[in-house]
Amino acid sequence: MSLEPPLKVGKLREALHAKAKGSPSYRFYLLYDKLYRADVLAWAYERCRANRGVSGIDGQTFADIEKYGRQRWLDELAEELRKHTYRPQAVRRVWIPKADGSQRPLGIPTVKDRVVQTAALVVLEPIFEADLQPEQYAYRPERGAWDAVRHVHALLNTGYQEVVDADLSGYFDSIPHGELLKSVARRISDRHVLHLLKMWLEAPVEETDRRGQKQRTYHNRDHRRGTPQGAPLSPLLANLYMRRFVLGWKVAGHEQRLLARIVNYADDFVICCRGSATQALQAMRDMMERLKLTVNERKTRICRVPGETFVFLGYTIGECYSFRRQRSYIGTRPSKKAVQRICRAISEMTSRRCTYLPEGELIRSLNQRLAGWANYFQLGSVSQAYNAVDRHMKYRLCKWLRWKHRLGRRGATRFNPDYLYQTLGLICLSDLTRSFPWANA
Repeated sequence: MSLEPPLKVGKLREALHAKAKGSPSYRFYLLYDKLYRADVLAWAYERCRANRGVSGIDGQTFADIEKYGRQRWLDELAEELRKHTYRPQAVRRVWIPKADGSQRPLGIPTVKDRVVQTAALVVLEPIFEADLQPEQYAYRPERGAWDAVRHVHALLNTGYQEVVDADLSGYFDSIPHGELLKSVARRISDRHVLHLLKMWLEAPVEETDRRGQKQRTYHNRDHRRGTPQGAPLSPLLANLYMRRFVLGWKVAGHEQRLLARIVNYADDFVICCRGSATQALQAMRDMMERLKLTVNERKTRICRVPGETFVFLGYTIGECYSFRRQRSYIGTRPSKKAVQRICRAISEMTSRRCTYLPEGELIRSLNQRLAGWANYFQLGSVSQAYNAVDRHMKYRLCKWLRWKHRLGRRGATRFNPDYLYQTLGLICLSDLTRSFPWANA
């Protein structure tokens, strides 16, 4: 199914973007009625369904809606919005493990709230896209993490070799509502849209404790800060607030005075400098304090390339060595943690408790995981990382097959690399590099 917007929705977004781009000071005052347009809500529903998200606190799924009648459900939702009786429900919170052993909170709104938020995103995104800075790469059309990594790489190769490798503590949970809504109101004067945004920001959070009891908290409302990660509108709001920092950096003259350039992706950013990293770090701290955000001093540091390396968006950036050309150069490669994460995932998928799976099903799952990882980590020097993953994969899969067929060490000869790759059809990452666009450059 194509996720291209219907013709009329596409024209609406183009018109909003053109007006915002052509009139930087214009404030949009009639937007709320666009949210419950039948074509906008229908496309918002399709986008949410394509994401295959789970249910919120009400337990309602897309299958339930299809059984009830999609059009009937959308018509009732449009009527709620038209009569201003719509109220968001609490957000279900789950915890996602992070590489450092900590956990990241993920908020899951109900399907109804996700659809309405996506409808709001359809209308608001083209307006604010016109205002976001070119240094911001996250959650934007025709931009992505690769572009941010390439931008940093280009800056390093043009002399910006002192880097402030910055980290913010709980960015999404720290965004102050008052300042964020001011950023929105600079462009949007429709009070009904602003009221919707405020309700979403202040929605309570519900989670299940270890005893199975549901606990509901109102932290965002009480502290007037935070936007839950996982909500469709959160990426746009996060970008919009980070714009204050990126634009303020230039308006304050830091970019020119310190020769310090920001590259930002969501809550991750680096500042590439020409010999002024110490001053840039202090200026960044001062600005973040005014923005009511907290710098994670434990993870924030100054890195001087090529003598040192740093990690940005999963890539280690710094000095690399070409054995073919017999020289060193500034480049990118998958980080050690990125390799460790995929190896841990492979170990979990090939654990002894998974021997009940059919071989074909496991190979399909492993190939999907490998392909997804390699599709992202294909910039720069990848051979060493790919070889490490291939070695771990061969070892773990051979071990899993020996467990499954109860062959002990005798299976090592039977389940050799030729069997894994040619008979079972396992992906070999090392072979993928031959088809990369730069392989024959």
